[in-house]
Amino acid sequence: MRISAVIFALGRGEDYFGHVLIIGATAITTTPSPLARDNRGMKVKTQSKKVNKAWLNDHVNDTYVKLAKQEGYRARAAYKIKEIDDTLGLIKPGYCVVDLGSTPGAWSQYVRRKLSPVGAAVGALNGQIIALDLLPMDPVEGVVFIQGDFREDAVLSQLEQALDKTRKVDVVISDMAPNLSGIGAADAARISHLVELAVEFAQKHLKSDGALVVKLFHGDGYSDLVKLFKSVFRVVKPIKPKASRPGSSETFLIGMGLKDA
Repeated sequence: MRISAVIFALGRGEDYFGHVLIIGATAITTTPSPLARDNRGMKVKTQSKKVNKAWLNDHVNDTYVKLAKQEGYRARAAYKIKEIDDTLGLIKPGYCVVDLGSTPGAWSQYVRRKLSPVGAAVGALNGQIIALDLLPMDPVEGVVFIQGDFREDAVLSQLEQALDKTRKVDVVISDMAPNLSGIGAADAARISHLVELAVEFAQKHLKSDGALVVKLFHGDGYSDLVKLFKSVFRVVKPIKPKASRPGSSETFLIGMGLKDA
């Protein structure tokens, strides 16, 4: 079994905090959250309503939140993958892209537009997008969504069955993140476990010149994950997008070209 004893919430943590959705000109909290962020920008438990109110105030006044509303994205996270893609040119029409930790769907929305012949959110799609998350996700046109725990063999099998059997995956993007306890060693292990599973999936399903994008945090275990990437990929680049919140230790690691393919 791929499940460990700890419980994860896999999804766009920093941009979906407390299930805050971007709707019209307001942010609506659908599930009050007992989580806040420590000084590394990661989610930890708190009982302070003032912390949640301060976060929500910052959220609704955030430049990328406002831009997401204007451009029809579900979360500001869309601009993280956009900057990574603009920098490295990872996603192209005709590609097969797997989006891990996809909820609420902003990354899938971005990829869907990149695979559209005219950059549209609806209509013709040149390529394949498969998204997976533990949490439900509202449909994105043209995206195959699987709800389940990526650590479970049955869910992984379902994902593999959805892939086009005639080709390899071009790009895997992973924004999976665990709920964190605030205990450094334990949290580092949880983050590492998800990254390692994403690397394992990429090794099995990526084409030889494909790419993997994962989210991780500076701190315990970071250097070990960089070493893992360098052992698997020919090119490894860390990127902290401008859309990552100020003060957050969040960063993204991109591996390109499998060494042993």
